[in-house]
Amino acid sequence: MSATKPAGAFSRLRSLIKGWFSTWVRDRELESPEAIYEQAIKGRMKQYRELKDAVAGILFMRSKLDGEIAERRAEIARLHDEIKRALARGDEDSCLTLIAHKQALFEDLERAEKELTAVKTQADEAKANLVRFREEIRSLVREKGRMLATLANAKARRRLQSAMEGLSVEAEMDALEGVREQIERMNAEGELDREMGGDNLRATIRGFRDQARRDAARSELSELKREMASRILPVAGDVAVSPVPAS
Repeated sequence: MSATKPAGAFSRLRSLIKGWFSTWVRDRELESPEAIYEQAIKGRMKQYRELKDAVAGILFMRSKLDGEIAERRAEIARLHDEIKRALARGDEDSCLTLIAHKQALFEDLERAEKELTAVKTQADEAKANLVRFREEIRSLVREKGRMLATLANAKARRRLQSAMEGLSVEAEMDALEGVREQIERMNAEGELDREMGGDNLRATIRGFRDQARRDAARSELSELKREMASRILPVAGDVAVSPVPAS
């Protein structure tokens, strides 16, 4: 029981470290996508060279089998002629030996032809895989350029969005709007004070003018009264009457 618990704890610790390391690696990969693409492309290029070497080996084997088959056929044709000559000489032992050798060559020829067929099939498949693998590498290179451009655009849009969010000063705009409103209100109050003060002043001036007119009218009235008083005739008892002469 005691031996199992440390083993289980160690296993959990190892899993935890492995998970942490995987997360760390994934984060580093996200930070450097170009390096990850370069690493993937280099890995594919290495595999491509290995596959190319393997294809070259298969092609070499195919060429070797072609040569071997050609030699076997030529040797079989030569043995066939020698068998005819031995038979013409009546040398049956030599004929039997040559025929046995020719049959062995036929067996080798059949084996070589089967191997050649298999090698040709492998060579065709290998060449097709080589072409496909090369196209995958080219596609990966194109994808790298396209994805890095997309990433650059996304980062530019994110920087623009961050800048736009940084320009969003709603609180400052609210404060500024409050200041504007306060200034406009103070200006309106000033206008009201001026209007009210202007009315009082005009009313006062108008009162002064009315009073001056009334004073002028009273003065003119008094003057008229004096003139009229000076023009009144004397009283009748104060006038001397001249005697009337007798007729």
